[in-house]
Amino acid sequence: MLSDNNSRTSFKKEEIAQKLSLSSLSITKAHSLKKQSKAIENIIGTPIKKDHVHYILMLDMLNGIRYSVQRCNASTNRELYLKDFKAKHKIALDVYNNELLPSSKYYYKFKDYAPRVFRSIREMFKISSEDYLMSLTGKYMLTEMDSPGKSGSFFYYSQDYRFIIKTVHHTEHKYLLKILRNYYLYLKKNPNTLICKIFGLHRVKIQHGNKIHFIVMENIFPPDKDIHEKYDLKGSLVGRYTNEKENNNNKILVMKDLNWIKRERKIYLGKEKENILMNQLEKDVKFLAENNVMDYSLLVGCHNLNKGNKDNIRDSTLSIIEPNPESLNKKLDSKRKTKNDPMAIALARAIAETEPVSLEISSSTLPETIPKRKKHFIFYHDDGGFRATDENNNDLQELYFLGIIDIFTNYNMKKKIESLSKSIINSRRSISSVNPTFYGQRFLKLIRNSIGHDSKVNRLRNLKPNPRQFQITLN
Repeated sequence: MLSDNNSRTSFKKEEIAQKLSLSSLSITKAHSLKKQSKAIENIIGTPIKKDHVHYILMLDMLNGIRYSVQRCNASTNRELYLKDFKAKHKIALDVYNNELLPSSKYYYKFKDYAPRVFRSIREMFKISSEDYLMSLTGKYMLTEMDSPGKSGSFFYYSQDYRFIIKTVHHTEHKYLLKILRNYYLYLKKNPNTLICKIFGLHRVKIQHGNKIHFIVMENIFPPDKDIHEKYDLKGSLVGRYTNEKENNNNKILVMKDLNWIKRERKIYLGKEKENILMNQLEKDVKFLAENNVMDYSLLVGCHNLNKGNKDNIRDSTLSIIEPNPESLNKKLDSKRKTKNDPMAIALARAIAETEPVSLEISSSTLPETIPKRKKHFIFYHDDGGFRATDENNNDLQELYFLGIIDIFTNYNMKKKIESLSKSIINSRRSISSVNPTFYGQRFLKLIRNSIGHDSKVNRLRNLKPNPRQFQITLN
């Protein structure tokens, strides 16, 4: 009987792996351009047509993730050893994701860092490998957003809005590897931490191109709710203002500390929830200070339950990437000078002739429910977020989505010199580049002073939630 169950499980895994295999990229002439366009119309967002600069790079990232996750799953599951935190696996791949010998002519190279560690982190937060792959590679299209910071990184959302792929500087990548064991052990002891969860660390290199490091991280914001206000809070004041007039044309604009102060914004929490939040933040800040990390911020998303999703912010600000054979051929010809390269031609055809639909049932809208796994964690327990409460700990009509982001900045000699130079012009208490202990104290002070109630809280009292929002909650 046990043998039969094992064989069924094995068959199911093989079936899932077969669905996820790169055979979905095979060149099939039956997929006409007209059929592709019709499929794209059924996906939310405004299509990014023709010359999308990151399309081929994004596809290589996804193929590499697919290959590395499946490879890790094929290995025996066991306890982690010290060597696992320093493990690296480098592969060369052709356009069909076939692994090549090191001496072969490759299309791109992919490097996977500490795969067992990141698989363990995903399992820690109840994310199966199958769900992870379905989310990231179910559709060969991701939605792109602009980075709120000055790092020059770019972001992609997964097609179901659960994960973010973010490029990182090689110094950030090195520092994450340096503190990875501490990071892993901290997450294990503190499952309710607000520190962002990293689920993968990788590097991709296209032939004749630069090495690009990137991470896969959890999206703090929900897939099923509009975020009406977004703030990136550090506790510093210099350079911490966003021109709010731009918000008329950009619904996803992220406000900063001076905007928060100018608006006299509050996090409305009663004593019970205030203690929960501050206790966790104090633990998180202590961990970051002990690992010499600074320049992080608290990302705060506010969802007004009275408004619900009627403003349609999600669907109107996200975009998809449309495969276009002409633009891909031009890009390959002009930027890589590979006009006669059979591998480049094969890639262009494979991308162009791939039908851009999900491996699951396609939907024309973003998900209307939160992943069930989130309900296991305290800051996602209230319909996917952390609900505002009044002085008596009664619910108010606002949800908060909170997370500590940008945790890779080490207070090294470069930052010390930056601190010294900026403190000549500005008060040292107002700049971002300060030692981790002081940074953490100032950060906590801002958040602590922001929790409370004022006369504006009345707009969130005694009002019925939006009918659509209420219906989603019941379901």
